[in-house]
Amino acid sequence: MAYLELRGVHKRFGDVVALEQFDLGLERGEFVALLGPSGCGKTTALRIVAGFTVPDAGAVVLDGHDITAVPANRRHMGMVFQAYSLFPNMTAEENVEFGLRIRQVPPAERRRRVDALFALVGLEAARRRYPHQLSGGQQQRVALARALAIEPRVLLLDEPLSALDARVRVQLREEIRRIQSRLGITTLYVTHDQEEALSIADRVAVMAAGRIEQVGTAPEIYGAPATPFVAEFVGTMNRLEGEVEDGTAGRARAGRSSIVVDAIRGRQRGERVLVLIRPESLSVEALPDGTAPEGALVGTVAAQVFLGATTRLKIDTDAGEIAADLPSTDAEPFAVGTRVAARFSPGSPRVLDLPPDR
Repeated sequence: MAYLELRGVHKRFGDVVALEQFDLGLERGEFVALLGPSGCGKTTALRIVAGFTVPDAGAVVLDGHDITAVPANRRHMGMVFQAYSLFPNMTAEENVEFGLRIRQVPPAERRRRVDALFALVGLEAARRRYPHQLSGGQQQRVALARALAIEPRVLLLDEPLSALDARVRVQLREEIRRIQSRLGITTLYVTHDQEEALSIADRVAVMAAGRIEQVGTAPEIYGAPATPFVAEFVGTMNRLEGEVEDGTAGRARAGRSSIVVDAIRGRQRGERVLVLIRPESLSVEALPDGTAPEGALVGTVAAQVFLGATTRLKIDTDAGEIAADLPSTDAEPFAVGTRVAARFSPGSPRVLDLPPDR
C-alpha cells in the first residue's frame, strides 16, 4: 500500500470535469511531479490532497487512513503556493515561525527549528527582512521553510517556481530537490514545465483533461511515451503516420517512404500505426544526386533553428515535416533548400496504435 493515495477521485465544477477516476499513489519519501497543461486538473488534485477542495467522489488515504473528510488544518501537510503568500507585515523569521506559534510549540523548540530551517535554505542573513525586501527566489525559500517548519507528513508545491526567472528557477528547483532528499519527506509537486518535472522528480504523472495519461520515471516518460499526448507534450517528437507493409520484417510505409522499425515486427499487414521518433535519434546526410537511400526519409531543409550546442533542422518530407537535432558544427552544411536524407536506427522509434478517430 502506498503512503499517500488518491483513489477514484472525481471532481466537477459546474459543467467542467476537473478530475475523472483519478488514481495516484506515492511511496513514503517519494518525490512525484504532476505534469500537464493549464486546466488539466493538476492543481485541483493537489488541493484535494491538502483538504482545500472536497472531491465529489473517491478518497484520499494517508498512511492507511482515509482522510477525505479531515479538515485541512488537521492533515498536517505543508503547502507552498505559486504566489509565495507570505505575511507582508512579518519578517522572514516571523513567517517561518508562524505555524509553530499557532500550534503552541514551546519557544526553545521554535527557535531550534527556525535556526535549522534558515540554515537549510541558506537565508540566515535575511531572516529579519520583510517580504518586500527579499527577491522572488528568497521569498520562495522562506515560503518553503515555513511549510517545512511544522514538520509535515507531506509537502505540497503548486507551481512554486513559475514566477521566477529562468536562472533562479533552475537554481531553486535543485535546492528543493536537495532539501527534499535530505529530509526524506513525501512530496507532490505541480508544474507545467516538463524540464522541471523530469529533472527533479522520482516519478512523473503526466495529466490531460482530468486523467493521468502515464506515470513513470523521467527516462520512461521521455523514452517510452504510452500515449500520443505524452509523446507530444514531453519533449519534441516526430510523428509519422504509417501502414504496416511487412510485419515480419518490421517494414512500414510513411508517405512514399518505406521505413524499418523493430517495434512493428509482429503486426499485421495493413495495420495503421503511429511511429514516434525523437529529433536527436535522426542522422542527416546530403543527397547531391537525389538518390534516396533505402529506409531513409527524404526531404528538403525548410529551416534551421540555432539552439546553442544543438541546431534543429526542420525538414519537409512527403510523410510530413520532421525535426532533426544535430551538433551545431555538423548542421552548417545543411542550408535551407538542401535536399537531405534523414536516417534512424530501427530500434529507436516508439510505435503506437493510431487513435480511434483517425
